[in-house]
Amino acid sequence: MWAEEEIVLISAIEHYAYCPRQCGLIHLEQVYEENLFTLKGRQVHERAHEAPSGREETKRVERALPLWSDRLGLYGVADVVEFWDDGTIYPVEYKRSALGRARPAALQLCAQALCLEEMLGVPVPRGALYSHQTRRRREIVLSSSLRQETEATIESIRAMLRDGSLPPPVNDRRCPRCSLVDACAPTAISAARRFVAARLFHLPRDEP
Repeated sequence: MWAEEEIVLISAIEHYAYCPRQCGLIHLEQVYEENLFTLKGRQVHERAHEAPSGREETKRVERALPLWSDRLGLYGVADVVEFWDDGTIYPVEYKRSALGRARPAALQLCAQALCLEEMLGVPVPRGALYSHQTRRRREIVLSSSLRQETEATIESIRAMLRDGSLPPPVNDRRCPRCSLVDACAPTAISAARRFVAARLFHLPRDEP
């Protein structure tokens, strides 16, 4: 149904929702650099994946569970999926930091739920984001609006992959913490765009 270049990684959803250019650098240009934040984040995911699956009280816990959706052309891996004894299926996405700005992560979690629903044929109405920093969960209701936004984000990523065009830099407070800031060069590119725009704006018009 989907060409190979049209398949979207679940992890790309959070990247795109946080910064489309970051997503493009990683998933279009295969550029990835580590910094302290990404190293700590990777360690959190590795610990979640490496812990043993099995029974925990009233649920079965599966870790590093492969996910896919033929309908959405989507695939990836869930950190944790809990299968409760009452039939509830509950995905849990692990994050390094506190969950102050959780919307991109919530979209990623919702994409996991959409895959689980298609794979298992059962509704997945809720899931959770787990903060390694605070050791707390935040439950996310997977509402119709969140589902619509998630599917729209998937289509935006697919359009970027088809077009092959790198989104412009944002050059805001997100940039200093980004491991790709040197590859992105947001300050230099934004300055060059302002210079070009200023020159074009002041060009004399052709005489009639």
